[in-house]
Parts: sequence; C-alpha cells; structure tokens
Amino acid sequence: MIATPDLPCVLVVDDEVRSQDAMRRTLDEDFTVLTASGADEARVHLERQDVSVILCDQRMPGLTGVAFLKEVRERWPDTVRIVISGYTDSEDIIAGINDAGIYQYILKPWIPAHLLDTVRNAAEARTLQRDMHRLDLELRTSTPVLRQRAERKLERARATFDFDRIERLPGSPMDAICALAERMARVDLSVLVQGESGTGKELLARAMHYASPRAAGAFVVENCAALTDTLLESELFGHKRGAFTGAFDDHVGLFQRADGGTIFLDEIGETSPAFQLRLLRVLQEGEVRPVGATRVVPVDVRVIAATHRDLEQRVREGLFREDLYYRIACVTLTMPPLRERSGDIAPIARRLLADVAPALGRSEARLGDDALAALLAYPWPGNIRELRNEISRAVALSDGDGIGAAAFSSRVLQGQAGRCVQAQSAALPLSGTLVERLDAVEAMLLRETLLRHRWNKTRAALELGLSRVGLRGKMKRFGLED
Repeated sequence: MIATPDLPCVLVVDDEVRSQDAMRRTLDEDFTVLTASGADEARVHLERQDVSVILCDQRMPGLTGVAFLKEVRERWPDTVRIVISGYTDSEDIIAGINDAGIYQYILKPWIPAHLLDTVRNAAEARTLQRDMHRLDLELRTSTPVLRQRAERKLERARATFDFDRIERLPGSPMDAICALAERMARVDLSVLVQGESGTGKELLARAMHYASPRAAGAFVVENCAALTDTLLESELFGHKRGAFTGAFDDHVGLFQRADGGTIFLDEIGETSPAFQLRLLRVLQEGEVRPVGATRVVPVDVRVIAATHRDLEQRVREGLFREDLYYRIACVTLTMPPLRERSGDIAPIARRLLADVAPALGRSEARLGDDALAALLAYPWPGNIRELRNEISRAVALSDGDGIGAAAFSSRVLQGQAGRCVQAQSAALPLSGTLVERLDAVEAMLLRETLLRHRWNKTRAALELGLSRVGLRGKMKRFGLED
C-alpha cells in the first residue's frame, strides 16, 4: 500500500490479522494505515515509507515489541513509538520507556476512540518536533539576517519617535524641554514628566527611551489611574496561579517584560499610599515579587513617571509619599499646555491632519486659512488630544479636500470669541478718561464680532449696524486690519 501524501502514515505491527483489521478500521479515515505481522515485514515498510507512528504488539513470534521498537528508535528516531499489549508486566513497561523510548503504552482491549486520539496526538507531536528542528536550523543559519532586521526596526523606531518629530516651531517653549530630555535620556536616572492631560507626556517618554542606551529593550506603558491596587500590582509585578480569585495561570508583570528597557507609569499621582510603598521597594531593591510568590525576581528597568497633578503639593497634603517622590523625580520635565505654545498649533494641526486623513480616505486634505485662524483662537483645554479629535471630526464632515472652519465643533467656534472677550476684559484700562475707556470697550466688541463671523466684514457690519466703509474705518482706528 502506498501512503497518501496528505495523510500521516501509521504502521500497525501485530501477529493477529483480526487485530490489524480492527485497528485499520479505526484509523483509516485519518491516516494511511500499513500493516505487518512481524518485525521483518515491518522493516520493509519502514525502509520504503515515511512512517509517522508505529503501533506494535508486545508479544509476537521472534522479537518482542519493545526489542523491535528499540531498533526502530536507533534507525528511524523520528517515528513515534507506541506499544500495545494485553499484559501489564511492569518490567516490559520500564524497558519500553527506557530502552525503546515509547510514546505511550496501550492496554488491550483498547477503546477505539482512545486509540484514535492517542495516534492523532502522536502524529501531531511528530509534526511539531520536525517543525521545531527545522526552525532551529533556520535560526542557526539566519542569525545575521535576524540581527540586521532587528537593527533596521530599531532605527525605524528611533526615527519615528525622535525628538525632532515632536512638532514645534523654532523658539517654541518645547525647545528647552526637548533639549533637556534628550540630554537626560543618555543618563540612567528616573524622570518625572508633569503636565496637563493631552500635552504629549507619553510621546516625550518614548523619545527619551529611543534616545537612550536602553533603546533595544522594551518600552511598556501602564496607566496607574485605570486599575485598583490589586490589579495594578498584578499587572506591574505579576502573580502566581491561585494568588487570588481568578488567577488561573501565572502572569508575568510589566516590570519583568520591561527588563533591560523602560517602563512608563502614567498618572502615578493617582496611586494609593499602600501601592506607593510597594513601588518604592521595587525601585530601591531592583527586584519584584509577584503576588502570591515566595521568591523575588531581579529586574533592570528605567522608570519614567507622569502625572497631571502637582506632586509636591500632594506630598505636603500627605497624599503622596515623599520618599517615592524623590525616587522618581531625579529629573522633572514640565510639558506646557497648548494654549502656552500657540505658535505650535499650526504645525501640530498639519501633522495630525497628515496622520488622520489617510485613515479616513482623504489623503489630499488641507486646512484653509479660516480653519487655522479658528484653531489659533481657541484655548484648547484638552490640549493635543482635543486638537486631534477636532481634526478627525473636520476631515469626516468636509466634502472637498479643503477643510474650513465650519467643519469644527461649535465649542471651538464659540470658544474663540469667548477667549477674545476674556482677554479683552482683562486688558480693559482701570484708569483714563471716559473716551479712552469707551474706545477700549468698542475695540473689544469689534474684535469679538469679527471673530464670531470669521472676519467676514459684511456680516459683522450688518450686525453692528455699520456700513462696510464705517467698519473699515473703525478697524483701522483700533488697529484691527491685520
């Protein structure tokens, strides 16, 4: 019988024809089944066919099953060997395991379903063993190739998260922060990044990681505010099976996964004093103990922490441990909010548009002048995260390639006028003649109206009850023409 190429081949060796037929009927739907009545006939099949599994009776005329399978182990070591016997002689079983390296010992009378499952598992084990051997050979011969691929990926990551990729104009407040961060990236000290939500703290941390000697290691992120103390300890330090309800398997914590790299602990100011104490011990000792474990695991990790809180104030209030604060704040970097770096809004918006538009099928989208004016006038309390959301909304709602201010939310369009009123009210003179004070109020009202109508002079003049000529005269008088 010739083996079918797409089915594994099983050789049944038994001196009883009825046993051969019974095993053939059980296996022939899933395997190509060959039969032999003794060792001599079995050798012929093994020399001609690639046999995955051999089922051999223990007591046969001539060689016993174990003796024959010992020979098979030496000549055809890849073939998985199974003994079938009606006797439970412990010496035979021990000899089969030690000498013949048998996969399993099946007793007669065997159950068809059990026999089929056993042979299936044996065939799968042989396939996996061959695959592993092939992969081992490939890895040995391709180590230089893999090293080159890893180096290319690392270079791409460094280029993607380089400090120059943090969008800003020359003279931006971010220049000094990036310069300090780049310098500190080369030094293996803990860093605290402070700033409002959405200011790009994680982006700065990634840039520091890929500019550091740890760049080849992992960069892992955990939001400390999103989990309870128990879950946070499990995520960061790991746990052993059975450590708590639901711990069905061992879990490797993020500190172990980041070994040799960097861990970014976002919103560390939201953690409890009890967790802060455990984290402090990890940072001091350089080792973690998974929840439920009795042994500690050494780790080599750089910590970059971030918070939108004033940690010094929380230390004074007793809400944050002073010793942990000084442990993580060897260097403190403060990210300015977007409203304090308004000159960076335009390049950031264009960069976000270039990232968002292709995903929404609008690769040629561009911001119009009125759209940029609206973005520049809004205070952005949600910082870059809010700006990204507005850009995404505008791309989705715009029909053509050009994106106008009308595509932004009413919050942005109304917020620009509200900001103008607030700024102008703060700038109203507290002294001077009545005429001077009235002029200041008039200038404020003119600017607020023009902003609300996106500098459409016809609409602004109509609302104020002025002619276009009269409006232009007042704009010139109060320096609003630009």
